[in-house]
Amino acid sequence: MQNMTAAEMGRAIGAGTLDPVDLAQAYFAAIEAHPLSDRIYARLTKDRAMAEAHAARERAASGYRVSPLDGVPISWKDLYDTAGTVTEAGTALLKGRVPSQDARVLRNATLAGTVCLGKTHTSELAFSGLGLNPITATPPCVNDVNAVSGGSSSGAATSIAFGLAPVAIGTDTGGSVRIPAGWNDLVGLKTTSGQVSLEGVVPLCPQFDTVGPLAKTVEDAALTYAVLAGCVPIDTAPTSIKGRKLAILETVALDDLRDAPRAGFETAVAKFAEHGAQIERITAPEVAVALSLSATLFAPEAYGTWKDRIEAAPHLMFDKILERFRGGAHVGAAEYVAGWQRLTVLRRIFSDRTAGYDGVILPTAPILPPNIDRLLMDDVYYVEENLLALRNTRIGNLMGSCAITLPTGVPSCGVMIMGQPFGEKQLLRLSLAAEAALA
Repeated sequence: MQNMTAAEMGRAIGAGTLDPVDLAQAYFAAIEAHPLSDRIYARLTKDRAMAEAHAARERAASGYRVSPLDGVPISWKDLYDTAGTVTEAGTALLKGRVPSQDARVLRNATLAGTVCLGKTHTSELAFSGLGLNPITATPPCVNDVNAVSGGSSSGAATSIAFGLAPVAIGTDTGGSVRIPAGWNDLVGLKTTSGQVSLEGVVPLCPQFDTVGPLAKTVEDAALTYAVLAGCVPIDTAPTSIKGRKLAILETVALDDLRDAPRAGFETAVAKFAEHGAQIERITAPEVAVALSLSATLFAPEAYGTWKDRIEAAPHLMFDKILERFRGGAHVGAAEYVAGWQRLTVLRRIFSDRTAGYDGVILPTAPILPPNIDRLLMDDVYYVEENLLALRNTRIGNLMGSCAITLPTGVPSCGVMIMGQPFGEKQLLRLSLAAEAALA
């Protein structure tokens, strides 16, 4: 049953051929037996999950299921407040923190009948695209257990990739859903900032933070997005990419691609064209300008959010993450405000430039997952790989877009599709067509 997609599980529960209690028990048995589970899950919520699964069983028996994912298990990144359960955001700074109520999106998911398996490991305070965390745990990439899985939703991705959850909830500030999804051959949806509630989510950069699902398929991502947002799911019937207009972003996004990511992207482009997509290449100078503002916008907000807690006990932090936070300490208020004003103008320019396309496509990441031991031993390697890992995904955050990564068939190489702000439903329909073409 664990080979099924989340949508297939939901349909089987509705048909009476799959018991939500048996399903939850199977996942807990798999988690407990897996040799890497301690590097994936920070903690389990077994009592809660089994109570939720029994309630789902009763609803299914009475013919009153409350969503297509009623009874389906979900893992949650350790940023989401979970009432009565430790939520530490991958840092010793928050050790023993127990929230009194669930995050809004977890409440939404519970009302939709989903089953909370537990909390997955994350980069410390979610401030790394690599997923390296010597403070708590570093989940391994499914394609290379000696490499990082991508961050910061590292455990979220690996919980699915290693068969320990059918779907997972992460967050994305600069690529933290899409990088681990891409490196573990999954679908990962970055929502538009403000589209899904952040209430009860441990913050990093609230102006950029977003909630998003990681899943095996676009259908699963679409159904999970609807659960999180509390909206009606999109039509997930098959659709075609024929006649869709796609723009390949050439500015910065294709620079310094390593061989495998280039091959994965070229494979995806060829398949889209083969299935009738209209593909054009565009340059967007505003993207390069926006990327140059990253240091002015991300680190200052992150440091401003966490300064007091960090400086009260800096010795508790992984030195690389501490250094990254402190990189925002000396950016002045005037520079930060001017940076946001500039970015707002750049976003309008980019939106106007791309409005005539159904989606903008680019490689999810220009590199493969880096080696864990080398990251810990080689400072230069760590900095270079961390910045490169997030370069392409950060474009979506800076431009205020919604975006999704899809597996290309080349291991650990995703193709990213960017949509217009608040265009999640249109992006998901396009992604169903793109997924079919890639298959």
